[in-house]
Amino acid sequence: MSVNIGFDDKLARRIYAGSDFFFMPSRFEPCGLGQMIAMRYGAVPVVRATGGLADTVADLDAEGEKGNGIVFGEVLEGDILCALHRAGEIYHDGRLASIVPRIMKQDNSWRRSARQYAGLYRELTEKERD
Repeated sequence: MSVNIGFDDKLARRIYAGSDFFFMPSRFEPCGLGQMIAMRYGAVPVVRATGGLADTVADLDAEGEKGNGIVFGEVLEGDILCALHRAGEIYHDGRLASIVPRIMKQDNSWRRSARQYAGLYRELTEKERD
């Protein structure tokens, strides 16, 4: 166990890269970058369905073929334990090996967001002309 007071980006990225799962049980999260950084480094996010976490993490299906993380509803002991149990099952039954490469390829870049905004803008301005 280690306690490190302060911000060390290099250490943080090493921790992400060395993790199989990233647990973020936020009560509220307006944006959240941790889960996206975790996915880029191959750590499956385990998050509460709130704010930016709900916007960026889709619950994995039973086979682990769709979705990109484990999502739970409330910050309650039962919900958290159920989510952590699911993570343990994914780890032990081998599904993690197919999930990790897929989530690492996700495009969470500003370039992708800009394309989406540009498309929405075009759609809205075309409707305005009609």
